[in-house]
Amino acid sequence: MTTVDTVRSTGFARDHAELREIRAREPERIAALLAARSRRGFLPPDGRLMLIAADHPARGALAVRGRPDAMASRIELLDRLGEALSRPGVDGVLGTADVLEDLLLLGALEGKVVVSSMNRGGLAGSVFELDDRMTGYDVRGTIDAGFEAAKMLTRIDVDDPATVATLETCGRAVTELNRAGVVALLEPFLTRRVDGRAVNDLSPEAVIRSVHIAQGLGASSAYTWLKLPVIKEMDRVLAATTLPALLLGGDPATEPDETYESWRAALELPGVRGLIVGRALLYPPDDDVAAAVDTAVSLVRPEPARS
Repeated sequence: MTTVDTVRSTGFARDHAELREIRAREPERIAALLAARSRRGFLPPDGRLMLIAADHPARGALAVRGRPDAMASRIELLDRLGEALSRPGVDGVLGTADVLEDLLLLGALEGKVVVSSMNRGGLAGSVFELDDRMTGYDVRGTIDAGFEAAKMLTRIDVDDPATVATLETCGRAVTELNRAGVVALLEPFLTRRVDGRAVNDLSPEAVIRSVHIAQGLGASSAYTWLKLPVIKEMDRVLAATTLPALLLGGDPATEPDETYESWRAALELPGVRGLIVGRALLYPPDDDVAAAVDTAVSLVRPEPARS
């Protein structure tokens, strides 16, 4: 049987060669698989979430731990994502259409929570980095795909006129998602230019202010969640909101043990429902994706103490 025959006789691609064949010869299979995908609610019965983030490449952010091209290979990224999503306790993934549809064709989205990534226009390192336009999923695309949530980066620079357009666009999307009963996941930062680079202010005061701005977006907050960085004085940050929150991992500058400890402490705070982490788990220093993901899952869902 040829590769083409194999693709036509099965639902999912068995390897990267079949994936490429499907994309070239049967693009309509994506819609069919989305319609048939086994789904679940956004929040599991235990009230905890462990999600893998994979939307960095679409913003041109390929660096991990100082290696500028760490995420350059799509095949390697898909392999790492497949490993991460196969681990017990991992609930789902966040990504842009190119990544999510690759995972869909490989069968990796079955029974998973899927979060679409909406605004990727603020390319890393560009002069327009803070112009976070909606270049990824839109609300209709998220709903039509049957995904459980949509995420928006919401960077706020009080010295950049583009910020108000970002806020308006995010507010409109939040309203539409809430009306559709789909989770709107907001990732707010107060950001400023330092020597031409966009730098997020991670002081408690700045993060608290960003939380208040973000949670006020839209005509309803019934389905609004927050995606927040782990910083010092997280108790003050969580006291600023009643909305559910997920903790982001970012590109860690600390050793894994120190990073895990900061996550563990923050996960114990009121309102925190879990982690949504990408690079820190997909590209750990020792390259053991399974071990890194299992450690994160153990923090989100610690085993009960035995008597």
